[in-house]
Amino acid sequence: MVDNKQKMDNRDRSKVSASEDYEVEYLMTKFDLSKNRALELIAKHGGSRKKIESELTGSV
Repeated sequence: MVDNKQKMDNRDRSKVSASEDYEVEYLMTKFDLSKNRALELIAKHGGSRKKIESELTGSV
């Protein structure tokens, strides 16, 4: 994680990191998931935010 958030680029935004509690908690809150389910989805989709959200919303 970058210390200065002003210097971040967007590459990090496409992935959900299972090792970052705040990212897992955001996913849990946004989609009303248990922590186990959120971690399962991250592992299943390799952390791809787009694929995880697609599965949860039912869109293609």
